Amino acid sequence: MSEQSYTLAELAKILQVECVGDASLRVHSLATLSSAAEGQLAFLANPSYQKDLVESSATAVIVSKEMAEHCPVVALISANPYLSYAKVSQLFDKRYTGEGAVHETAVVSSTATIASSAIIGPHCVIGDRATIGEHVVMGSGCSVGDGSSIADHGLLHANVSIYHEVTIGHHVVLHSGTVIGSDGFGFAPSAEGWQKIAQLGGVTIGDHVDIGANTVVDRGALDNTVIGNGVIIDNHVQISHNVVIGDGCAMAGFSGVAGSTKLGKGCVLAGGATVVGHVELADGVQVTANSMVTKSLTERGSYSSGTPLQTTAQWRKSAVRYSQLDRLARQVKQLMKKTTTKD
Repeated sequence: MSEQSYTLAELAKILQVECVGDASLRVHSLATLSSAAEGQLAFLANPSYQKDLVESSATAVIVSKEMAEHCPVVALISANPYLSYAKVSQLFDKRYTGEGAVHETAVVSSTATIASSAIIGPHCVIGDRATIGEHVVMGSGCSVGDGSSIADHGLLHANVSIYHEVTIGHHVVLHSGTVIGSDGFGFAPSAEGWQKIAQLGGVTIGDHVDIGANTVVDRGALDNTVIGNGVIIDNHVQISHNVVIGDGCAMAGFSGVAGSTKLGKGCVLAGGATVVGHVELADGVQVTANSMVTKSLTERGSYSSGTPLQTTAQWRKSAVRYSQLDRLARQVKQLMKKTTTKD
């Protein structure tokens, strides 16, 4: 891939920001304030790094209006430097490129439909009636099951597995090891053991969704599991059958949602947060790290559970006290009754 470069005037126009300094200078890549050299663009979003700004050798820096006076090089003045950095990073992303092609080692069903601009990598397998949209890129070893579809501009990194009857929207990114449409954990107990329940639903994923590595989205038992538009999901996340994730939700690593639970729009699950099955979270609910949601939450806001970190010795003492709380609560009630009677 040839190196891409932009003049600062071009970047200012793309980002809709003000350029203070020589707008004809060119940059070819991004770097941190401390490591940037000539020809590179840096950014300052956290004022605590102001010392690095003063000493930076970058050609230009994305800064706020307040920090522009401290910038020793060309400044791209943004109301939100971090957001501007996020946007400009897309311009320098060196992911898969090339003309549409199906690798000679790929196995593609004769009933599948693949857009001419799609790139199908080595050892991919595409099943019957599958549909691959325009400019979709599939890295090596990916599989797409029967009747599944991927809309335009999708990116599947190596070794993504998409089961049958899965619908994926536009501009969706799936990272390596992700599995979409595996069976939900449905079993009925019987005298002979566990009777598996066939998972007859599918998975529907909206547009502009990003799903991290080794994450699993189970198919529905009857209705589909649904991931809304603009959802971002980290690595090692479990989404169980018939879950509905609202638009704009974010789920950090090792979080999980049990079956038939619904998350409203814009919910956030921090790392290790979990939600039990058959509950609902209102729009804008935020669950802090390692918390467990055991009931429906009907109002937006931040929720936490669990205990802060302690030394093991302190934790053991606290654990004993937790077991005594019920007895202590009863004693307090009795004392309150006696006090009320005397009054």
